[in-house]
Amino acid sequence: MPLQGLIGGLMIGLAAAIMLLGNGRIAGVSGLAARATGLSRSGAPWAIAAAFTVGLPLGAALVMMTAGTVETRFPTSVTTLVVGGLIVGVGTRLGSGCTSGHGVCGMSRLSPRSLVATATFMAAGFATVAVVDALGFGW
Repeated sequence: MPLQGLIGGLMIGLAAAIMLLGNGRIAGVSGLAARATGLSRSGAPWAIAAAFTVGLPLGAALVMMTAGTVETRFPTSVTTLVVGGLIVGVGTRLGSGCTSGHGVCGMSRLSPRSLVATATFMAAGFATVAVVDALGFGW
């Protein structure tokens, strides 16, 4: 699915560019979600944060309705998903942003903090996959 990946990447880059050039804000999903849910009082205006946050699942639903279902695989344990989500949430707060904010927006601006954060995300992801696979819990 290289063509779909390329199109998706271009769409993410376009959305990030529109947000930065049109609103002067970084399109970091964790920051926008925190603003939309009231966990943060700073950042983009609430209406923009809410529209961006609501648009993510709506966009996925639109793709599913037009292109059919997309095969996904997740752990079957709700506990695993909740714990993983909480760990990611804490990490985004500690790292001053998420993978979209640092990896897409920060790296495109050559932000040193984002370069280090993205390298850390990638290394942690590689290590996690290696450990999970070595323990026989691979998905």
